[in-house]
Amino acid sequence: MTAQQLSAPQKLVLRRPPGAGTILFRILVGLMYLFLLAPLIIVVVISFSSNQYISFPPEGFTLRWYELLPTKTQFMSGLQTSLITAGITTVIVLLIGVPASLAIHRYEFRGKAMVSAFFLSPLLVPSIVIALGLVLLLGPMGLTNTYFSIILGHIGITIPYLMRTTLTSLATSDTSCEEAAKVLGASGVTVFRRVTLPIIAPGVIAGGVLAFIVSFDELVISLFVAESGKPTLPVQVMRYVENSADAVVAALSVVLILFSVLIVVLVERLVGLRKALN
Repeated sequence: MTAQQLSAPQKLVLRRPPGAGTILFRILVGLMYLFLLAPLIIVVVISFSSNQYISFPPEGFTLRWYELLPTKTQFMSGLQTSLITAGITTVIVLLIGVPASLAIHRYEFRGKAMVSAFFLSPLLVPSIVIALGLVLLLGPMGLTNTYFSIILGHIGITIPYLMRTTLTSLATSDTSCEEAAKVLGASGVTVFRRVTLPIIAPGVIAGGVLAFIVSFDELVISLFVAESGKPTLPVQVMRYVENSADAVVAALSVVLILFSVLIVVLVERLVGLRKALN
């Protein structure tokens, strides 16, 4: 009999049963998880409910609300608007946020603190204030109820997320490879494209995903600047709930939850979620 075979029973003997405090702690943690997940669980159950109106508990189960979902043209048009605005917003935020983060972290220049505050301060300003300012600014120019007004507002509230994750990646990255590439004669563009960008890619991807999700789910700015012209999906959902009480909205919510989970899984597969957020 080998030493490894002898060590297993010894570990079992040394393992103590959990005490009352540990059991109570686990129960409290389980109840907290249940409390946090309860709204999502109820929405999922209601989406399969056969009740005529949104109510809980269900009287039976059906797929009727999922079958009706593609027939709701307002949801389809809102989804199209949200995907277009979130996609364009993410691309613009990447094009602006990554160079701005690199400049703020790697270079010293006059007004650096002001530039940093300009890009990061929208996190401290309520969305309704930004929305009201956009209406007062763009309304007289006739630019409200357009893609431009929505995208402009979404850029303001999403760029801080990208810059935070990119700045964190820059702060934790090793610059020795960049210095070695410069010594070997690589240009600044080549160093950024071949060395810096691959190193900070997890933070950039995480910021881009956050920017897309925040833009896709944003309601207040979209409601103020484009309610009657280009209503996004959150605006359409709010309108539908005001006038209807069936469970189609619950089915749509489940689809959006699965969409978010899919994005998280893709980020995890591509770069690793913990690595991306660190």
